[in-house]
Formats: sequence, structure tokens, C-alpha cells
Amino acid sequence: MGITVSNKTLSKMEIECGGTFNVQLSLAAAPDIVENPVDIVLILDRSGSMAGTPLANLKLGAKSFIDIIDEATDPSGDGQIGGGSRIGIVSFSSTATQDTQLITDVNELKTTVDELTASGQTNHADAFTNAQALFDPSSSNARVMVMFTDGETTVGGDPSPIAEAARAAGTVIYCIGLIGSGGVDVDALEDWASKPASSYVVVTPDDTELEELFENLARNITKPGATNIVLEDTVSPCFRITGLSSPTKGSASILSETTVRWTIDKLGESGSEGAELRFSVQHVGTCSGSTEVNERIDYSDNENNAVAFPSPELEINCGTDIIPEGCPIPISFSICGCEDSVEFDAGDIGMASLGKILQLDVTIQNACPNKRIALAAMLSEVDESGEEYSRGMKTIVVPAHTRPTCSDVTVRCIKFVLPEELNVSGGSSNSPCGCRNLRVRFIAHYIDSDFECCKLTI
Repeated sequence: MGITVSNKTLSKMEIECGGTFNVQLSLAAAPDIVENPVDIVLILDRSGSMAGTPLANLKLGAKSFIDIIDEATDPSGDGQIGGGSRIGIVSFSSTATQDTQLITDVNELKTTVDELTASGQTNHADAFTNAQALFDPSSSNARVMVMFTDGETTVGGDPSPIAEAARAAGTVIYCIGLIGSGGVDVDALEDWASKPASSYVVVTPDDTELEELFENLARNITKPGATNIVLEDTVSPCFRITGLSSPTKGSASILSETTVRWTIDKLGESGSEGAELRFSVQHVGTCSGSTEVNERIDYSDNENNAVAFPSPELEINCGTDIIPEGCPIPISFSICGCEDSVEFDAGDIGMASLGKILQLDVTIQNACPNKRIALAAMLSEVDESGEEYSRGMKTIVVPAHTRPTCSDVTVRCIKFVLPEELNVSGGSSNSPCGCRNLRVRFIAHYIDSDFECCKLTI
């Protein structure tokens, strides 16, 4: 079958500036379907949330899967899956249906897929039960289930013990999840799938990718197990690799601050087999917001397997800087020629300060998203007896941030002018180099809220 799954996942979806997270690379491989026939059951979700384009794209993916298995096993092109392999279809919503038995007729399989309609709830337990019942206990064929779903279990029993019993009986379970309107429980998919789960579970938020996911799985099922695997993962310059764990199979090393290499002699030579590699990464540099972790992933093996890894994104929270007052606008001019002196009229300017200029920074902690903030800074000066004298107040509207959670927001360069003639801190008022004793108070309130007046009925 070749490489059946290639996956890359992150331990966190969001980190603070300079934070750390773990990366997990996963591979799964299995022997060639031509020399090792396999019975495959496609378990297809046709619940109500699949209506429309999700079901249409699922049908394209399932039919492409069938065509690829047929092409790899049927050199005569007679429309029959060859080599002793077979495919069956189970579809499910509130209950599951064995739409076909394990058969080789390509047209019948594809017609069955085309006739699926979406309605009802989601019963994964009944789906697994009907799929496992299709396998012939007396057959020597390998057994594979491909579970596709776009939602959580909403009716029926607990699917976990049924999936566990199927795995114990030798069935390999792949799970493809679509993050649709029903919401996918990724933990449940990983619980049902063969182990390591990361090698047998793929999740996508976009139904347009379903055809490609089914095609990749089918193409790799038809190839032999992989040998002499070399995988090099290079992360973005926004990150550096800080540690490496021993892989479950093969060996790994850190080539540079941004690159790891993983090598495996053989994978999936005599049966379906998975492998994992984990390494730790730290954020560095100035990258913030939604950032791709991948720079590139290079893969090769002796069988020329087609392998594609996802490119996960990480939300990096480095805070938000707000600068309410800009710097003075510069006046540009040039000095040319051989003159010893040059006169230039810079125009009219206003006096900005008769003494010191104070610029204050303040960080508002845990500011909620999508809400503007009214910020006031009140400055006073303190004389030798502790008496306070007002030196001004600034009010600022802090724009709303759009990060997914409450975050710190930094407001920079709140400017106050401190004329020397108002110096009450002691010392000579004629010297700009003396000490000024100041106090500042801040008040921050949300401007926006989701409050609505009660609706009264009289």
C-alpha cells in the first residue's frame, strides 16, 4: 500500500511571544495491495449536516478512491477490481446501511455512492457494527475500514468499544474528519483509529479537499511498503528547534536550529505500521499573529511514494502596541555647492515644550477582543511637603483587537509637556537638569458592550 498517511500536528494552537510547543510528525505504511489483497469498507457519513456541497465532494472523493484501487489491480480494464481485493460501502445517519457487500464491480460501487442522500442524525456505533459485519472471517485478505464523518455522535451507543473490538480482530481503521456544521470530535476519531492515531487520522476544515484526501489514501494503498525513508522538516525562521525525542521507529537528528532529519529503513513491509517523531520548538524573532510553522518538508523513499504533509498555523500573541501621538513631521532640505554658509527658512513652527517632555507606556491586561477601551492618564507633580499639582490629563480611545482570546494591549508614547516654570519638586527652577517628582494614575473602561435593554410588554 505504500505510505498511507503523512501528518503533521502541533501540541498548541496559540502561544505567547517567545513561547514553546511540540511538533509531531506521523507516517503509516502497508504492503502492496496487488501481492497482498485487501478488503476495504468505505464508511460514509450521510447525516443532515452533509447536505449540499459537502456530500457532493464526498461522492467525488469516494468514486476517485474506487477508480484508483481499480486501476492499480485491474490491468485488463474490465471494470472489476482485481488481485483478490474487494470494496464494500456502508453509509450512515441515524442508522447505518450496508449499501453493498464486499464486491469488485466498479460501476455498482460508484452508482451506490451517487445514490446517497443526506438526512438525519449521526450514529457512529451502528456504522462500525455494520462495517465489521461485512468482513468474511474465513478470508485471508487484510481488512481496512475508512471512516468518514463530519460530526459528533448524536444518536446510538458508544462507538469506542465497537471500534476497539474491530481493531483487536485485525481491522485497520482510518478516520477522515470534516469540520462541518456538526463539529468533529477529533479526540473520538483518534480513539477509534488504529495506533498511533496521528498516522491514521486526517482532519480538514474544507470539503473541497475531500477528493484529494481520498485520492491520496487510495494511491498510497496501492503501493508497496516504504523503504529507505528520509524526511527533513525545516520550520519557519520565526522558530528554532530546542529538543528532539527518539522516534517510535528509525532514528532522528537535529541538523540545524530549524531542521530535523528522520530516517527509517523499512515501514509497513509485512503489515500496516505507523511511526511518530516529536520535537520541541520555540518562537523567536518578530513574527506575530497567525504564522505557518512549516518552511518546507522534504521526503523521499525507494518506492517514490507520493507524500504530502499539512502546513499547520500557530497564533502567536506578542501583544498590541498602540501609539496615540506621532513624532513631529520632519522638514527635508539639501545643502549643495561650495558655499561656507547656507540659510534656509524652515517656515512656522509651534513651541512644543518649555521644559521636559515625558512619554509614558502602559499595558492594559486581559483586554477582551472586539471591544474598544477608553483610557485616561492623569499626571501630577509632588512638592517637598507631599502636595500634588495637576500636570494634565490625556484621554485615548484604544482600538479593539481581534485576537480570539483576551490579550494584553500596550499603549505607547502618551506624551506630557512639563514646563520648567511649573517645577515644584525643589531645586532651582532655572536648571532643566534637576529632579521632578511625579505621580500618574490610569483609568480604563470598555466603550463597547453586548448589553441590550430588557424588552417590556405592557
